[in-house]
Amino acid sequence: MTTRRQFLTTGAVGAAAAGLAAPAVAQTTPIKWRMQTYAGPALAEQVVDNCIKTFNEIADGEMEIELYYADQLVPTSELFRAMQSGTIDAVQSDDDSMASPTEVTVFGGYFPFGLRYSLDVPTLFNEWGLNEIWDEQYSAVGVKHISAGSWDPCNFAMKEPVKSLDDLNGKRVFTFPTAGRFLAQFGVVPVTIPWEDVEVALQTGELDGVAWSGITEDYTSGWGKNAPYFLTNNISGAWIGHFFANMDRWNEVPDRLKTLMKTCFDQSHYHRQYWYWSGEAKLRVDGEDMQLTTIPDAEWQKVEDAAHKFWDEIAAESELKAKVVDIFRKYNETMRKAGPPYRCG
Repeated sequence: MTTRRQFLTTGAVGAAAAGLAAPAVAQTTPIKWRMQTYAGPALAEQVVDNCIKTFNEIADGEMEIELYYADQLVPTSELFRAMQSGTIDAVQSDDDSMASPTEVTVFGGYFPFGLRYSLDVPTLFNEWGLNEIWDEQYSAVGVKHISAGSWDPCNFAMKEPVKSLDDLNGKRVFTFPTAGRFLAQFGVVPVTIPWEDVEVALQTGELDGVAWSGITEDYTSGWGKNAPYFLTNNISGAWIGHFFANMDRWNEVPDRLKTLMKTCFDQSHYHRQYWYWSGEAKLRVDGEDMQLTTIPDAEWQKVEDAAHKFWDEIAAESELKAKVVDIFRKYNETMRKAGPPYRCG
């Protein structure tokens, strides 16, 4: 006669012999991550705070992401190296600002005239092959590219009105590395300083303006009061921003928490999509701190023509860059042929 104890013992041995896995042991030590964003506190409230809060709540003690704002742990320009080395675990930024050593860095942030609307970003990444290229590039250097999303366009907010290209000549402007490299041919003097110092630099005259955002961030960041002239012409219709993680730390996370993280980050991308789309329109119409100025289309066409020459220069730098430029060209040509609402004018 088999006793209950014998049954349980032989049953466990039989299960092991059959290759059946024992029940998973609940994780008792929570996973702790430190993430730094490119954004200062006021902007982070809209672009990252909520998704991290949501993730931590749903993870329910199994994992916690501690969020730090621009330059709190390391300067923004050192974000990539700090993440790659494991000093911090994850980053929210564009490739350009964090000085990524990859071939795709020049396309992060604002690649001039590559994008017209915010929806262009997820379309290019999810439907036109950019996700696979970014994944390959970052995997090769020990970093996980989690996802890409769109932020606001790149317009000028200036202390003095800009109504012609000549008005930009000699102006000291806070902007992104690639945008600065492109704009320098029009006399713009690119300036790189910590994000938190921009408002004071505008007040003291160290900066003449910013080409770092659309009007939504000009108001959110407090820049509009000190740079009250908003140029409606932009050099890009959206910013390409990403979530990244140290690859070793990413691989340590259980799959379901990886899925949760991706889902929360995608929700963050979605929130920005409509927050910026609404804000860019509302603040142009109802904003009280900024006055709109415009460079005539015929004159601004010189900037767009220069952008396509800039694309040629970038494409000549490597085979991979040429491949990405080709995707941008074909995508924009497709949108142009499709006509309104995909491309107007």
